[in-house]
This record gives sequence, C-alpha cells and structure tokens, in this order.
Amino acid sequence: MSDSRGRTVLIVNPMSANGSLGRRWPEISSIIRRGVAFDEVRTQGPGDATWLTREALEAGASCVVAIGGDGTINEVVNGFFDGDRPVAPEASMGVLPFGTGGDFRKTIHLPRDLERSAAILARGVTRRIDVGMLDYTTRDGDTETRVFANIASFGISGLVDRLVNESSKALGGRLSFLLATARASVRYQNQRVRLVFDEDEANPVEMTINTVAVANGRYFGGGMYIAPKAELDDGRFDVVALGDLSTKDFLVHGRRIYNGTHLGIDKVSYRRAQVVRAEPLGGESIELDVDGETPGVLPATFRIVPAALSLVVPG
Repeated sequence: MSDSRGRTVLIVNPMSANGSLGRRWPEISSIIRRGVAFDEVRTQGPGDATWLTREALEAGASCVVAIGGDGTINEVVNGFFDGDRPVAPEASMGVLPFGTGGDFRKTIHLPRDLERSAAILARGVTRRIDVGMLDYTTRDGDTETRVFANIASFGISGLVDRLVNESSKALGGRLSFLLATARASVRYQNQRVRLVFDEDEANPVEMTINTVAVANGRYFGGGMYIAPKAELDDGRFDVVALGDLSTKDFLVHGRRIYNGTHLGIDKVSYRRAQVVRAEPLGGESIELDVDGETPGVLPATFRIVPAALSLVVPG
C-alpha cells in the first residue's frame, strides 16, 4: 500500500449484506465522502481484512474503518494486533455498519443509518476499549490465537453461526439467525464442559451447557441481549452460561434473552472474570463462535486485554 500517513483507510467487504455493499458502493462511498476523506481497499475473500488493516497501519494510517458486518469488524480488529502486540497503538478504528450481523454496533450505540454513522466517524471522538485474546483449537488440532472486540462463545452458538454463514443471508440478519437457531436446535445436544475462572484451578466449574458467552460487548446472535451488564472498558469479561436448557425452556424464556432479562432464570448463570479456560468433558467437539465466525473448537482460553484499542464512538 502507498504512504497512508495521517489518512483514514476504509476496509470494504463488497460481499457484505449478500453482496449489496459491492453493488451499491458508488452510492455509498459518495455518502461517506461528504464528511470524510478516505482511501479504500477491498477484500476479496476471508481473512483479507486483517492483512489489509495491518498493511494500512504499517503505512501510517491514523484510522482504519471496517465497513461491513460483524465478521468484517472482527477481521479488522485482528489487523490491529500482531499476536498480543498492538501494530499502531495511537491509531484508531472506526465502524460503518453494513452487513448481516449488526451486534457490535448496538453495544456502542452506533446508528444503522449510514449517513449518521459517517457523521460520527467524521467527528472522530474515540474511546479506549478492552479486547479479548482467544487461544483456541483448530479443527486440525493446532492452536491459534485470535482477537475479538465483542463476544466469543461456544455451544449451540457455534453451530448457529456455521449454518448462517453457509446460507445466502438474503433474509437479513435477525431472521437468518432465527432460522439457523431453529435448525440448530433440532441437531444440537447440550454438552458437558469444564470451566476455570481467573486461573483458580482449585475451583473448576463442571456443567451442562447450551451456550456460554464470554462477553466484552452486550449483543450477539442477531440481536440477543446476552450480556446486559457488560462494559467495553471495565477490564473484565461478563460470562453468561445458558445451562441445560430444553426446547421448552427456550419457548418459555426465549424472548427474555432478546430483552436482557434472562439472568434471573434458574438455568442461567453469570459471573465476571479476566481469564476463562474452557474444555469439553465429552467426546463431541464444541464449536466456537467469535463475532459471528466459527474458527475452531474447545479447548480454548479467553483473556481480557484492557484498554487495548482506540475506537471511534458517538460523542
């Protein structure tokens, strides 16, 4: 990439919203340019947004902006880090929401309307937020590391994400997730896991789970308000475990997960931690969901990295 010192660089995923971003890009880019001067680079496949972000930062960009859904945002966040080392600590990240998943924007109160979110980007108010560092197991049995800004989870959520990503996403975010959740519920059996919090090996927790969310942000799964108490800058994960919930439980209580009143349900537990280690207790693989993507399975370790990223937010 050419010299980008002091510039804003947009990472554009043309396949976002089932290809709508690419088709409408001339119109969309003109809206953004009314308030923000920017360079643009386009992704061509999975993982591109990460190395394009890193390349922009190394070329001196002052702000790198993810335009797309939650998966694109996650890839851009990963580009800000080389392992656990920030690539450009003084640079900021922006978000212009446009995609199937819009969970992260809800936590930062970013409007869906592109013109309004571009105006927020132009004002340039920033906030230091925590990120999660995840060491996980690939499907080949290797160990890899990934960063996340919003929520990483495991259980049925991993299967749901895989089904969503295998679909056309033409129905939009929430409906795509609802249909995938219904399909996953038919196939998924609640699983046994062992959890260790903050390296307290003497007091592990063994439980049967439907899903466990290790949350920095508040929303996942196409609008589920899974971690209503989470804050992006408090130095802790909010760990919400949906335990041995049955289909009947979801029929009775499902709405409460969307409005954030589910923490009082008997089979739901909540705690806060800086480090969470999770491993399966049965023979079945337990899939991960990381900001809407499915990179691997348990065992995994989640660590909070406080104030690691400067994010442009509504001021």
